[in-house]
Amino acid sequence: MPLPEYVTINGTRYATANLTEPARAQVLNVQVAEEEIARLQQRLALAQTARNAYVSGLLSAMKPVEGDPVESPVKKERAPRKPKKDAKA
Repeated sequence: MPLPEYVTINGTRYATANLTEPARAQVLNVQVAEEEIARLQQRLALAQTARNAYVSGLLSAMKPVEGDPVESPVKKERAPRKPKKDAKA
């Protein structure tokens, strides 16, 4: 993988020709890491799209058939409210 002519780090532009060998190696490491992040982001987008399709299919499969009883969602019981303190002036 060739090095770019310049790299920008924290808003400062550096000529790669002026970097030390260890710094150039780190530039390559950063490039590899960025490519891996991009690849993983593409895979995540694909998995999220598939998940959305599965949820859509699940919802379609769960549509009630005429005559079937429809269950309403179970409501979570709320904790009793604390009594308000008397406002005394």
